[in-house]
Amino acid sequence: MKRSDLPYLDDLRAFEATARKGSVRAAANELALTHAAVSRRLSRLSEAIGVQLFRKAGRGLVLTPAGESLRDACRRSFDDLLRTITLIRNSENNRDRAVVLSCERSVAMRWLIPRLSRFEDTHPDVTVHLSVGGGPIDGQGGGAFLALRRLDFALDDRWVVQPLFPERVGPVMIKDMRASFEIGDYVALVTKTRPEAWDQWLASHADAPRPRERRAMDHHFLMVEAACAGLGVGLSPLVVATDDVDGNRLVAPFGFSSDGSGYGLVHRAGVALSTDAQLLADWIRSEGKALVS
Repeated sequence: MKRSDLPYLDDLRAFEATARKGSVRAAANELALTHAAVSRRLSRLSEAIGVQLFRKAGRGLVLTPAGESLRDACRRSFDDLLRTITLIRNSENNRDRAVVLSCERSVAMRWLIPRLSRFEDTHPDVTVHLSVGGGPIDGQGGGAFLALRRLDFALDDRWVVQPLFPERVGPVMIKDMRASFEIGDYVALVTKTRPEAWDQWLASHADAPRPRERRAMDHHFLMVEAACAGLGVGLSPLVVATDDVDGNRLVAPFGFSSDGSGYGLVHRAGVALSTDAQLLADWIRSEGKALVS
């Protein structure tokens, strides 16, 4: 028997409902069909299979042995279809609800991700899809899209910015390197993303010692990790090094001073944030308060 020989699904649905309800009339009411329409479908199904599925018992119907076998098979198949469709629907709904958060790589690795479990503990029903990216924002965005960015680039009127915290930078190092730093016997770790950062910082801190050499790293998270390993002194944003300073892995003898830029949450103008996206935005602002002063 080929799949093309299977009875019509509508006929199987009419049969399953009749078998479950015990009468054609009850099945017709459930399926929003007439009594005659259900009877025709039962007759067509019986003819297609070649056996009787019901026998009359007084005013009601009783399943034949063949009917009982088909009822059980229909029940298993319909239950399986229902479970599968429910899973697919829930998966699609969750995908539609998920908040997409684009975040600069170093900020994501050194600040956001270590804190994100606190948000998930408070809001277990909110799904966050985290991606890394910096600078201008690509894509259309929407009510469930947020971007956490250092605002050192122009944004057009398609986007709205919610300010978060200022960018503050300062030299960070392990405690054992501080004496060498104070006499200028140190390697200045720089990033390829901000190659001029040390020159700008030294120009505004005339009393700071000058390094004997410089070494470039691709990203700030690599630079801070190198500083933790004693490879040099990193000029780090506070947001990237704050946990290491608080945890005494690094010291910051000059503190952190503003460089004139800042971070913000960016989202599409004219599109209201979804409830879940607003919860995430509020949480990020709350976490960022520690970096404001």
